[in-house]
Amino acid sequence: MADGAKSDHPAVQKQLDRLEMLSPGRDVLGLERISELLDRLGNPQDSLPPVFHVAGTNGKGSTCAFLRAAVEAEGLTAHVYTSPHLVRFNERIRLAGQLIEDEYLAELLARVLDISEDISPSFFEATTAAALLAFAETPADACILEVGLGGRLDATNVIAAPVVTGIAALGIDHEGFLLAPEEGTPDDPMVRIAWEKAGIAKKSAPLLTQKYDENMLQVIADHAAKIGAQHIPRGGEWDAATYEGQLHYIDRNGRINLPLPTLAGAHQTDNAALAIAMLRHQDALAISDAALKAAMGWAQWPGRMQHLIAGPVTSLLPSDAEIWVDGGHNVSAGLALAKYFADHEPGSIDLVVGMLSNKDPAAIIAPLKDKLASLTVVPVPGHESHGLEDYPAVEAAITEASDVMAALKAISLGAGKTVLIVGSLYLAGAVLKANEQVPD
Repeated sequence: MADGAKSDHPAVQKQLDRLEMLSPGRDVLGLERISELLDRLGNPQDSLPPVFHVAGTNGKGSTCAFLRAAVEAEGLTAHVYTSPHLVRFNERIRLAGQLIEDEYLAELLARVLDISEDISPSFFEATTAAALLAFAETPADACILEVGLGGRLDATNVIAAPVVTGIAALGIDHEGFLLAPEEGTPDDPMVRIAWEKAGIAKKSAPLLTQKYDENMLQVIADHAAKIGAQHIPRGGEWDAATYEGQLHYIDRNGRINLPLPTLAGAHQTDNAALAIAMLRHQDALAISDAALKAAMGWAQWPGRMQHLIAGPVTSLLPSDAEIWVDGGHNVSAGLALAKYFADHEPGSIDLVVGMLSNKDPAAIIAPLKDKLASLTVVPVPGHESHGLEDYPAVEAAITEASDVMAALKAISLGAGKTVLIVGSLYLAGAVLKANEQVPD
């Protein structure tokens, strides 16, 4: 599916337009094109500061946010590469703590595209090459990379010697790519997902993972052993638990009690714990307990269970209304949302939802159906998305609107409303931009 990235900067947009014409109009996996492209650029991936590489179906971006927060709380600097962006393409590439400047971004994209026309890299491959080039040219103390899709064949997996790797929560997503039949791969879908993510493991680098089913853990452990990586699963040499208003973490180096993350959702404690485990199982950077504690409040990850502040969008509802936006679009995300809103009364949430046509609406709707006062379906701007007829039946009133603003205007103006806008990070980005709440 095309990325549809836009920029207000003419020089950046010119390169994005070039990339859209050059790249195939679909996601592609494999390391051949990215390897050739990086070789022509002088292999910048071999000249990076210590790399922290994170995979996962859900939570990998939040884990990266906690990693960055801890590094910066220590007084160090970090490059960060994540995807997709919400409002500005620049959000994908953070150089030593700051979003990449437009002029430098345009220059990098031009350098990549000028030498790659005969390779026809995908959008993600070309932008990954630009990010790695920027990271190699800009001093920093750490480099944090989020896997784009899968792990084994993801463009970020050209990193040969990360200091540590991590795998966050696992679930079913991107079935057309990660579960496509391939000789020698596991038959069980969840085991196949775990196997794909385990592909980021590297010889002599610790691989930290969350708790998974036994068969999933076994395939990860087998792959790690095969290549000489040290697999350190949660519940063995490290673990974490939440009680008495704190996150209690323990590993071979001792215990540490931390404040709970300010990021909304109980699942964020798991992401924070994985980040802590990754930091405490590598030797390239010394991160103090004080920095880990500070990171719990410093970490920000826009578009994920984000409460909207006063702005043009929130002004459409009474001042005491709560409006939340979340880009979740799969079963794990739906369950996380249901858990967060578990204490809400039945029929208390007005849901505004827009989902890409390759996602399953039931994944989000089913876990929340008992809480719904209404369900309004909206399109995802600039992308093919599901219409009203694709959504499962619920007892609440179901309607559709031309966009989020129209949906909010149609919602009953009763006091104390809880409105949840969900289904796509592209939709979340459009809402944040409309509310003048652009990530920086």
